[in-house]
Amino acid sequence: MTLPVDDKWPRAGGWPAFDAAERADAVLLGVPTWRTSLSPTGAHATPAAIRAALPRYSAALMGPLALDLNDALRIADAGDIAEPDDEDGIARAVARMAEIAGASDLVIALGGDNSLTYPVARGAAATGLITIDAHFDLRDGVSNGSPVRRLVEDAPASERIDPRRIVQIGIGDFANSASYAQRAADWGIRVITIDEVRRRGIPDVCAEALEIAGGGDAPRIHLDVDVDAADRSVAPGCPASVPGGFAAWEMRSLVRGLVTDPSIVSADLAEVDATADTDDARTVRLAALCVLEMLAGLAARG
Repeated sequence: MTLPVDDKWPRAGGWPAFDAAERADAVLLGVPTWRTSLSPTGAHATPAAIRAALPRYSAALMGPLALDLNDALRIADAGDIAEPDDEDGIARAVARMAEIAGASDLVIALGGDNSLTYPVARGAAATGLITIDAHFDLRDGVSNGSPVRRLVEDAPASERIDPRRIVQIGIGDFANSASYAQRAADWGIRVITIDEVRRRGIPDVCAEALEIAGGGDAPRIHLDVDVDAADRSVAPGCPASVPGGFAAWEMRSLVRGLVTDPSIVSADLAEVDATADTDDARTVRLAALCVLEMLAGLAARG
């Protein structure tokens, strides 16, 4: 579909290629993981789909004074990591993330299934982790269900994340096992269920999560946004989304509220299968809006 052209209505997306010699405020990086997914997925098609959806939106924030993020921020695109699922691919993703993180304030990784969180957080040298996810991702083995455990146990010693610096927001009933809930408790992971988020409110939850994950000197927090934490009505392209998940506005508000803090140095969007989305591409469009919410949070840092 051809979008209308209006010089007074600039669109999001289409940002220039990343150049390590020129520092950027934010950089997109595609990490199309999918081969170790526990359920069939076409998530490797999603980075391209998100990029294609971004121009459907403007980059303008409304308020007393409108702000165009294209003018307020230097945004770049670093392309995709080729075949990031095997050990060589993981190593390439870690190295590329490290390069980009050293030349920008925020790296936004476009997945891919949730296994991308393992190399992306490592490459960003994350010391803390916040997940927006219905699931613990503490499974044994190597899959999209294991990245949180792998960051605690499998990463090189210098790159491991202390589980007491991990906060998981949105964990839901009937989407997890008691065994993995016990593992989270034993490790000291802070679990904030979706019911607790709704009872306390998003600003309060964000403040607590940032305090816990950002503990210590020079904190570097990675934010994992698993879009299947959203309600299935707005995220039908996520294989594991369930009725009763976050509303689209809740997901967007959580993302912006967290990224406003400068200790968030990297983020990922995971578990969207662009090949399984509805005809109106509502899941991919929500993911694209989450990219824009991240940029809005970055711009709000001042």
